[in-house]
Amino acid sequence: MISALLIGRKGSIGFPGKNTYPILGKPLSLYPILAAKKVKSVAKVFISTDCDKLKALASENGVEIIERPDYLATKEAKGEDAFVHGYQEIEKRFGLQELIVLLHCNSATVSAELIDQGIEVLRNNPSYDSAVSVSKYNMWSPLRARKIGSDGLLQPFVPLETFGDPKKLNCDRDSQGDVYFADMGLSIVRPRCLQNIENGQLPQKWMGQKIYPLIQEAGCDVDYEFQIAQTEYWIKKYGK
Repeated sequence: MISALLIGRKGSIGFPGKNTYPILGKPLSLYPILAAKKVKSVAKVFISTDCDKLKALASENGVEIIERPDYLATKEAKGEDAFVHGYQEIEKRFGLQELIVLLHCNSATVSAELIDQGIEVLRNNPSYDSAVSVSKYNMWSPLRARKIGSDGLLQPFVPLETFGDPKKLNCDRDSQGDVYFADMGLSIVRPRCLQNIENGQLPQKWMGQKIYPLIQEAGCDVDYEFQIAQTEYWIKKYGK
């Protein structure tokens, strides 16, 4: 059995109400719900939340609700712990799963086709832990990352020597090769990733160690209002 699990809480600080914010006429969270429900091999869709609006949206769309405990609904709570708790609840109800499709309520950049692709990859490669949506963002190469030092001035976030001889580095955004980020649209994982969460690769430990990239364009999760425009772009170009 394959199940999909969405997580979302009501207390966002950066963008209050983001999970139900209207995107092209639909609540943001409805997009990942519909994508999961279109996948024939996904038997059930669940949502772990403490938000009454999300619970209502779930009920309207045949999504089973997992009550998210208070200790997992704070700004300090980790998404990985919410995924583990949600998986444990699914296992209690329906037993051991073949795969779990992990989704975020604040990310609409996922399609049924991408979920199907990830499931096929994992079924054909038993040694892989997960299949994860990634987008290429060369402009955000670690070489370009900066932090503000104690003197109030910018300095490299990562020592430049990490990338080779600093004298041979340059400002070309492609100079370090393609840079991919897990865009939070989709993670399809084996149960072992959630059962042994501490063995996973940082920063998203639910992905395990052997992570297959599902490459797409412009994927993102919405943490700030300015990301709405990018999400609308993606839906207009790739959403169905």
